[in-house]
Amino acid sequence: MHILKGSSGLAAAVVALLAAPIALGAPSARKLPPGPAPIMIARQGSFAAGGTSIGDSANSSVCDHGYVEYQIPPTPRTVGLFLWHSSSTHVWQNRWDGGEGFQSIFLRKGFPVYLWDGPSVGRANLPCEEVKVTAPFGQDQRSFTSWRFGPAFGTWHPGIQFPVDDAEAWNQAIRGRYEEFDTVADIRRQAKAAAAALERTGPVVLVTNSAAGVRAMLTAIESDNVKAIVAYESVGLVLPDSEDKGEAAGPYGPIYVPAEQFRKLARIPIQLVWGDNLSQPRGPQMAIPANHRFVELIRQHGGNAEVLELASAGLKGNTHLPFADLNNVEVAKLLMGFLKRNGLVAHTRHAP
Repeated sequence: MHILKGSSGLAAAVVALLAAPIALGAPSARKLPPGPAPIMIARQGSFAAGGTSIGDSANSSVCDHGYVEYQIPPTPRTVGLFLWHSSSTHVWQNRWDGGEGFQSIFLRKGFPVYLWDGPSVGRANLPCEEVKVTAPFGQDQRSFTSWRFGPAFGTWHPGIQFPVDDAEAWNQAIRGRYEEFDTVADIRRQAKAAAAALERTGPVVLVTNSAAGVRAMLTAIESDNVKAIVAYESVGLVLPDSEDKGEAAGPYGPIYVPAEQFRKLARIPIQLVWGDNLSQPRGPQMAIPANHRFVELIRQHGGNAEVLELASAGLKGNTHLPFADLNNVEVAKLLMGFLKRNGLVAHTRHAP
C-alpha cells in the first residue's frame, strides 16, 4: 500500500496512514531485520560532560551538561566518529527501514563511535533554566517537507531513498524527534559542552546533521581534539567577523568570530554534504550558496573545505538525512573516502 502518495491533500494522507496495517499509535509488529555478522565491541558505556552548577552548597544542582553514548571496537582506529544529530540519536542508529545506521556501519569499520545529545536535548534533559515546551502540532507535516521526503505533505519525491510502501518506516521516522532549542545561546552552550566531552573521547571527526553543523564548528575552534568535520546539510555556519553581517544571527546562526578563531577552524578538513531534490523551495536555496561562501573563506584562510552534492557523485534521491536513507552504505563509502584522503583511518596498536 502506498501511504501518503499522491496529491489528494492532508485529509486523504491521514486516512491512508490510519488505514495502514500498523497504526501510528500502535506498537509495531514488525520483526527486526536479519543482521550480518556480529559486531565486535571491546568497551561501551556513557558519560555526562560539560555543564555548570547553580545554587549554593546547601541548595545546588549540576545542569546544562551533554550526554555521550560510546562503543569502542577491538583494535580501534585512532580517530573516532562523534555523531551529532539535530533530531534524535535514532537517525544514526538505524536506516529508515530498520537496517543498520552509521553507528553500526562504522563500528564494523573499526571506528570508535560516540552518540551525542547536547545540553537540554534527549538524554541530556536537565537545563539550568526554566524551559517552556509547547505541543508540536504540525510536526509530522513540517518534517515531511523539511527533511525533503517530498515537496508537500503526502507527495513523495520520485525515487526518494525512503521505503514509501512501509507504514512502520514512516511511523518510526516521525517519532525520531527530540525537543530542540535553537537559539544563539543554545548554540554556544552545546559547543562548550561538546568541547568538554572531547577531552575524554580524544581525537574525533565531528559528523553532523542540519543545525548541529554550526555547533560543531564552534566546538572545533575550542577543541584541538576535532580532526575534521563532515556536516550533512548544514543550515548554520561560523563566519569571520570581517564578513558583512547583514541580518542579526537567527536560530541557526551565522555565528561571527574573530579572524584568529576562524583560522583555527581552517586548520582541519571540512566537507559539507547535501542530498538530492535541492530545487525544493526553502532551505537549500539559501543554505547552499552560504555553504559555498564558507568554503571560499576557509580556503582563503589556508584551509581545506569542499561542498559535496550527493547527486553529483551518482547518488540519487537522498533526503535531508542521507545517513539514514536506503542507500546509506553508499553514503558511508563517500565518507570513508574523505577520511582516507585526509589521513584519518589509522589503527591503534592495541585494544583499548
